[in-house]
Amino acid sequence: MSFHTSYKTKLATFILGAAASFSSFSVYADQAEQIQVSGAYAREVPPGAPASASFMTLSNQSDQDIKLVEAASKAAEIVELHTHSNDDGVMRMRKIDSITVPAHGETVLQPGGLHIMLIEPVEPLKMGNTVKMQLKFEDGSQKAISMPVKSLKVMTMPMQHNHGDMH
Repeated sequence: MSFHTSYKTKLATFILGAAASFSSFSVYADQAEQIQVSGAYAREVPPGAPASASFMTLSNQSDQDIKLVEAASKAAEIVELHTHSNDDGVMRMRKIDSITVPAHGETVLQPGGLHIMLIEPVEPLKMGNTVKMQLKFEDGSQKAISMPVKSLKVMTMPMQHNHGDMH
């Protein structure tokens, strides 16, 4: 009888411990669910170009700041978080360790500011293609996103009206 009671106690302790571990893990690994991604796209580059960049808006639904600490994509050999900085009047890109998304706020990754570099592309980054990316947050949680490749030339050129011959 004492063996049976001891076994039940150990089993209950194990189950409670596992449940506590699981519940703390789900709370701990929840940052990705608190981040909404909108307007994501990668910049089109010609074949053989050494690098491209991706941009998006990250919105934080939680009460705490959340840090994006890494991004990964099979579209490029190296994927890095970057920012632009003004170095004595010269704009330079540099790698950074994280991008903070403020509590109940948003962080915009855009040309001339924060962005995710796609270095040594292994897939064609041409308009019409899609880039898949994993965003990893400080707590280890991840969010998978897909983004279209866009040409900035098309986005910035004025509309041309084609007037055909009228005979």
